[in-house]
Amino acid sequence: MYRFLLTPRWWGINLFAVLAIPLCVFMGTWQLGRFEDRVQSHEQAAKQPAPGARAAKPLDDLLPVDTVTSGRPATATGRYADQFLVPGRELDDKSGFYVLNMLRTDDGKALPVVRGWLPGRPGHTPVPAAPAGEVTVTGDLQASENTGTDGVDTAGGLPDGQLGMISAASLVNLVPYDVYDAWVTLQDTDSDAEDGALRPVPAVAPQGSGLDLKAFQNLGYTGEWFVFAAFVLFMWFRLVRREAEAARDVRLGLVPDTDADAGTRTA
Repeated sequence: MYRFLLTPRWWGINLFAVLAIPLCVFMGTWQLGRFEDRVQSHEQAAKQPAPGARAAKPLDDLLPVDTVTSGRPATATGRYADQFLVPGRELDDKSGFYVLNMLRTDDGKALPVVRGWLPGRPGHTPVPAAPAGEVTVTGDLQASENTGTDGVDTAGGLPDGQLGMISAASLVNLVPYDVYDAWVTLQDTDSDAEDGALRPVPAVAPQGSGLDLKAFQNLGYTGEWFVFAAFVLFMWFRLVRREAEAARDVRLGLVPDTDADAGTRTA
């Protein structure tokens, strides 16, 4: 009854099913693994102590920035050099900008340091001057921003002295020295809590470490791939059953052979 499975037409159908089902299962498993990784990183981030409760370490000991070192207090010593204002940044639902200074370390490489946040627009709000001479800063370590970071300005065309994205890639074209692929945000701004004073910028969790929309997209894709696998298997069994029933009807003389062939071709 099932000799039709060995015909050339059915070889193609069988080959498609044999390849499609494992592929769908593999992709579903992979998406599920991505979701589980995000859940695990979220749980690890939740178990970590607050940044202020952890001891500060030298910057070089915490690089490169990953989900473990992100947010850790880092120390670096040097002299403040170029200053940039980062517009379009919000704090407590208020619009403002970051004040970022490049800290030139002894080896000549510079660390971007966000000294704080100010309300208003760059160029219209007075900015406190950076400390002069050699300083040692302690700030929460952050990975370089990218186009997916909240508040990043990718449109370009900013005035001189302004920066749309805090990253080594965007700064390397603006300063004549090497830049660390990381930055720190100071929690002690050495400013009073009065109008015009710098406010500390809280550290944020690293991208991909929380249960965000992308995590649930991974879970949704998992279900889709498993549904595709089940659909392919269902359609294969349905086609086999219809072909077998048609062959049985021909064998019993219920339908002419030509009609059965036409029926299986349209199935």
